[in-house]
Amino acid sequence: MKSKILFAFVAFTLIACGKTEIRKEEEQSEKAFVISNTMMKTMTLAEVQKEYISDETRFFGKIGADRNQYIDIFPLVGGNVISVNAELGDYVKKGQVLATIRSTEVAGFQRDLSTAKTELAVAENNLRVAKEMYEGKLSTEKDVIEAKSQVSKAQDELRRSQQVSQIYSVKNGNIYAVTSPISGYIVQKNINKDMQLRSDRTDNIFDVANTSKVWAIVNVNESDINKIAIGMKAEVSTLINPEKIYYGKIDKIFKIIDPETNSMQARVVLDNADGTLIPESKATIKVVSTENNTAVSIPTKAMIFDDNKYFVVVFKSQNNIKVQEVKVLKQNDNKTFISEGLSAGDKIVTTNQLLLYRSLSE
Repeated sequence: MKSKILFAFVAFTLIACGKTEIRKEEEQSEKAFVISNTMMKTMTLAEVQKEYISDETRFFGKIGADRNQYIDIFPLVGGNVISVNAELGDYVKKGQVLATIRSTEVAGFQRDLSTAKTELAVAENNLRVAKEMYEGKLSTEKDVIEAKSQVSKAQDELRRSQQVSQIYSVKNGNIYAVTSPISGYIVQKNINKDMQLRSDRTDNIFDVANTSKVWAIVNVNESDINKIAIGMKAEVSTLINPEKIYYGKIDKIFKIIDPETNSMQARVVLDNADGTLIPESKATIKVVSTENNTAVSIPTKAMIFDDNKYFVVVFKSQNNIKVQEVKVLKQNDNKTFISEGLSAGDKIVTTNQLLLYRSLSE
């Protein structure tokens, strides 16, 4: 009987010790997964959102000047270039003198203007004399009418000469000033000091582009044409500053395929008030399309891929975190849409999650 009691006591003691050891191990295990205060300060979380499923397609292209604010400047006269006041890349204001040309044509326009003024003065004087003589019965009414006709012709000629002078910016002397019709940057320059310009020249001497708005020209391969549409949101970055994102929408699709590249082009208009987007620079354009269906989404950077499965670290409190397997519905650079494993409102870890995953999986 004593042996049975002793055996039962020993068994009870072993069970109690075993439970104590298990409890200690569980407590130690739970303590091992408590996030330290230091880690909490650097940890970032994201709340699971429910939204319309979107997809992103990446294209390549370049930044171009707004062709509606792009002016070719041609010399209206021939002559000798005596000064060039703007260089490639300079910012110029509307009306600013870009170059000056000494031209015999300008001298001729000035002479015509002076002659028109003189002829008008003579015609007006003849009219005054004709009226005085008519009042003194020394001439007929016909003479007055003829004098008025000459004044009218002289006025028309003066107006014509003044308009020509205004077009050619005629000043004193034989100097023609080339001015900028808009404010913007000099993007092309084909003129130098002492150059001789022919009066029948057909090449432009300056191009000025207003770059307060620019175009992102998207090159779309034939296989991707069905992935774009007018109104789609676009995110644009350049090699000059790849971290900065510019936002816009596709506002035009050029329905022509280049036979050499087998691609079609689309346009995104971007605000460039700060001048950081430079025409002809290379660009990457992400076009975002949205479906009618919804799903929960999380930042793609929160995803953990291991053993051909996807996981996230779900955060509830500093001492209550867990690894959760998820099923991916659709994934792009910024967002991942989840079909199973998470609900809207859940919070997940987006920094140091791999470290936590490894600790929790051991």
